[in-house]
Amino acid sequence: MNRLKQLTTTGYLPPQALDLEEAVLGALMLEKTALLNVSDILNDECFYKPNHQKIYSAIITLSNNAIAIDILTVCEQLKKDGNLESIGGFFYITELTNRVASAANIEFHAKIIKQKFIQRDLIRLGTEIIKNSYDDTSDPFETIEYSTNNLYEMISGTLGRDFVTFDSLVSERYKLYCEGLKEGLTGISTGLSELDEITNGWQNNNLIILAARPAMGKTAMALHFIRNAAINQNLPVAIFSLEMSKEQLSDRIISAESEVELEAIKRRNLRNEQKIKIEKTSNKLFNCKIVIDESSTLTINQVKAKAIRLKQKHDIKLIVVDYLQLLSGSNKKGANREQEISEISRGLKHIAKDLNIPVIALSQLSRAVESRPGGNKKPMLSDLRESGSIEQDADVVMFLYRPEYYGIEEDENGNSTFGLTEIIIAKNRDGIVDTARCKFVGKFQRFENENESFDPFEEISENINTMPQSSKF
Repeated sequence: MNRLKQLTTTGYLPPQALDLEEAVLGALMLEKTALLNVSDILNDECFYKPNHQKIYSAIITLSNNAIAIDILTVCEQLKKDGNLESIGGFFYITELTNRVASAANIEFHAKIIKQKFIQRDLIRLGTEIIKNSYDDTSDPFETIEYSTNNLYEMISGTLGRDFVTFDSLVSERYKLYCEGLKEGLTGISTGLSELDEITNGWQNNNLIILAARPAMGKTAMALHFIRNAAINQNLPVAIFSLEMSKEQLSDRIISAESEVELEAIKRRNLRNEQKIKIEKTSNKLFNCKIVIDESSTLTINQVKAKAIRLKQKHDIKLIVVDYLQLLSGSNKKGANREQEISEISRGLKHIAKDLNIPVIALSQLSRAVESRPGGNKKPMLSDLRESGSIEQDADVVMFLYRPEYYGIEEDENGNSTFGLTEIIIAKNRDGIVDTARCKFVGKFQRFENENESFDPFEEISENINTMPQSSKF
C-alpha cells in the first residue's frame, strides 16, 4: 500500500492491467490446473489492486494446504483472514469468474501483470532515488548502494531461467561431449597438474573456498590461479582485493612471472639483469585481462552489482575474492556475525551461478588449528570460521598446508619438506576428495608443480625496446 501511495503522488496513473488481474483470478477459481501455470510468475505484490492481492494470497494459502480452489473455498479463506467483506463479499468473487475469456491464456495474462508490476517497481525506485538525491541530509553513496541492491534483486527475481526439457538437454550435452576437451579439462586449468587431476579445472557455477592460516600463502595461491587463467589461457579475470592494494598485487604478479625477488622489487634495488627480466615480463603482461578492485570495504550486494557490470563489460570468466571475512552483509537489523557470513557465502554462490563462472573466495581458518594437541596441524572443515554456512554453500573447499611452517623439515619418508605445499581438497561436490602437492617459492611468491623447471622468458621476444603505454582491456 505504501508503494501505491508513493506512485500516485506523481500525478501519473501507475502501469496496471486490472481487467487482466480480474481474468486471472477468475480463471484460478474455475480451472483446477490454472495455478500451476502462474504460481512461478506471480506473487500477491504483482497485483495492482489491494483487494486482488488479498484474493490471490487466499488462493495461495488454499493451495499450500492442499485444499481445492473454487468460489466457495476462496470465500471461506477470505472470511478466515478477515478480508471477505472488505474486498466486496461473495458477490465480487462471483463477478470475477464472469471476467474470464479463456483460461487457456492465463499464463500470457500473468506475464503482462508481471510486466506492469516491474514497471511500477522501477518507478518506485526511480522516485526514491530522486527524492534522496534532493535531500542534503542523505548520503549519496548509501543511495547508490540501495538502488544497486534493488536493481540486482529485480534482475534476480524477474530474469529467472525457464524450464528445459530433458531431451533438449541431452542433445546439448551430447554435442559438448563430442567437441572434446581443451587440455583434457572440463573447466579452467588451475595451473597445477595434480590439482587439475582432482578438480578437472575450475567449473562454471562453482564457489571454491581457499582457506589457510595467516602467512600460509593464500593470496599467492590466488594470484597463481589468476595469472594462469589470464596469461596462459588468455581469459578475462577479476579480483576483489579488500586487503592488498593494486600496487602490492602487481608487484607480486611481476615477481612471480619474472622470477625477480619480491623483496628486491619492493626496495627498488634492482640489478641490470633484473631490470631486463621485469621489462620483458611487463611486455608479456601488457595485454593480460586482469581487473582489480581494491575497495577496502565492500558489501556482498556491492560485489554482486560490480560482478554483473564486469561480466557485461569484460565477459569475466573467473572472479577471486580476497577475502570472504572482510566483506559485509546487508546490515539487517538483529543479524549476528554468523548470519552475516551466511548471507555473504550464499551471495558469492549466487554470483557464480547467475554469471555461470567460477568464483574463488579466500577464507580464514580459526585458531583451533594452532591449538590442536599433537603434531597434526592439517586443517579440516571444522576449522573454517563460521564453517556451517561456508561449507554448505561451497562446491569445493580446499586448504593450504606447508609442513615447514610448523617446523617439520622432513616427511615420514625422510624427504625434505622445504617449499612443499599440500592442497587438501576437503569437499568436492562433483568429484573426489584428495590432496594435491606442489612447491612454494617464497622469494618469488610463486607456486609450481613439484618437478617444474620454470623459464619465464622461454617464449618471450628478445625485442624489449618498445614498452606499451596503456592497456587495450
